[in-house]
Amino acid sequence: MASKLLGGTIYTLRPYQQDAVNNTISHFKKCNDAAVIVLPTGAGKSLVIAELARLAKHKILVLAHVKELVQQNAEKYMSFDLQASIFSAGLKKKSLEKQVTFASIQSIAKNLDLLQDFYSLIIIDECHRVSESDDSQYQQVIQQIKRFNTDLKVLGLTATPYRLGIGWIYYQHYHGFIRGAKDSPFKRCIYELPLRYMIQNGYLTPPNEIDPASTNYDFSALNTNAFGGYAESDMNKLLSAQTRATKSIIGHIIESSQNRQGVMIFAATVMHAKEITGYLPENNTKLIIGDTKNTARDEIIKEFKNKKIKYLINVSVLTTGFDAPHVDLIAILRPTESVSLYQQIIGRGLRLADNKQDCIVLDYAGNDFNLYHPEVGSKRPNPDSEPVQVLCPSCGFANVFWGKVDDGGKLIEHYGRRCQGLLDDGQSQQQCDFRFRFKECDSCGAENDIAARQCNQCDAVMADPDDKLRAALNLKNAMVLRCSGLSVIQLKEQLIKVSYYDEDGACCDEVYDFSNKKSRYVFHRYYSRRVKGCYSQVNWSYAEEVVAAGKELLAPDFVIAKQHKKYGWQVSEKIFDYEGSYRKADKS
Repeated sequence: MASKLLGGTIYTLRPYQQDAVNNTISHFKKCNDAAVIVLPTGAGKSLVIAELARLAKHKILVLAHVKELVQQNAEKYMSFDLQASIFSAGLKKKSLEKQVTFASIQSIAKNLDLLQDFYSLIIIDECHRVSESDDSQYQQVIQQIKRFNTDLKVLGLTATPYRLGIGWIYYQHYHGFIRGAKDSPFKRCIYELPLRYMIQNGYLTPPNEIDPASTNYDFSALNTNAFGGYAESDMNKLLSAQTRATKSIIGHIIESSQNRQGVMIFAATVMHAKEITGYLPENNTKLIIGDTKNTARDEIIKEFKNKKIKYLINVSVLTTGFDAPHVDLIAILRPTESVSLYQQIIGRGLRLADNKQDCIVLDYAGNDFNLYHPEVGSKRPNPDSEPVQVLCPSCGFANVFWGKVDDGGKLIEHYGRRCQGLLDDGQSQQQCDFRFRFKECDSCGAENDIAARQCNQCDAVMADPDDKLRAALNLKNAMVLRCSGLSVIQLKEQLIKVSYYDEDGACCDEVYDFSNKKSRYVFHRYYSRRVKGCYSQVNWSYAEEVVAAGKELLAPDFVIAKQHKKYGWQVSEKIFDYEGSYRKADKS
């Protein structure tokens, strides 16, 4: 890679950094769609930013959410004898004079009236924080600058383009698949580099993940919210009953860190962090929480970076925007449902440094993530699920979903909904419409997402499964089975009976005549894509074929039956792929 000579200072872009720069230039030559670059922690985003800023012919604005990142990016740029302005109250500087300005989003959003010039580009560091909301600070700044340049380019950089409960921050990926929604803050991911590449090529320190032999916390009984978070009160209650475990864990950390330079400990709650602090050497330990004052926080970080203290404890405040290369032991004492957050935490210890061979990772919270797993894009459905590859039977795209495999690595089931493949006919692009799980429209029969409230074809309002269940439970002549399984038997040559069972042994049946085309069609409508381990469409011509496959048919989550005066209980509704407030049967 060719070196750049600027003002007597030489710097060299790594190959992937140059690729990121080239992709950015190529993308914005073709369109103005907001774009995002995904680089792992430690990949040198600040150098990519510096090169893009150097190449810019007009004014540009580089935004970050904390003063540490503003300073880090500005210092990297100015280290090449380049001039820049800084606009950050926390850094006590407010200037927009130079062609390139590094600013904190909070400070610049409070001074929109000062943005009266033509800016060609906005670069947003840690851009996963950008909200879709029109009144967010980032959107306010973007809209203000667009008043003077309708062709404004917006580029985001992040290591974590997905946030639990919110989703992907971009719509399309340059490798040809769909991630987020069409109204995601960024239109396209134009470059992404996997963590494994960084480690294998010596750009990051290898992690040494050690399964702690000491006591672990068990957070499995705690419920998470839509954002993958845990209630602090629930965690405090659980941890207060495990003070002996905490003391044992800290003892193990001290023992494991005897020959280590810097130790970062990620605690679950403030109360937990204070307890941890009490078990560590007082003169060699500091704690940072959300309420730590800025001046005290700056001093603690300075002491840690200068190796005046060895143990740095934090509660959800040092997962991004923190750079201390000498860290060579990461201790995780908090649970997380996010693959991205797990990677961010470990990334704090993967930067290269002198006399550093590896980084020990001790996970005492049983998070059980593979560091190299891709972000799936949804909340982990249960502790024994892992990322699995599922080929679309329609377009062949290799999707990554949460799923389960057997001991031989064979896929047992997955939790994906719709194929993420991007189809391109040469004129336009659209997402593959194959759905692994779906809710059928009662009006037109179209397949919709299982959470849809309006049909994507006919715009009819779709009934809420909870409303259906609630109504059935209030009827005297209706029965709701919390279905735990089904069985299929052959009554006659082409006649089958499907029986549904609930947890208490109650049962109801329905009959299908496979000699009747309409009856056969109705059966296939429900079950042709609901066969364990098979994700292409199955067609049965004969009753005995269905009986043979009976054990592999996926039972509905609920069955609603209504009482008939002559024929007894008759199945009126089957609810599959249920996600709502009612408890499903334990089918384990």
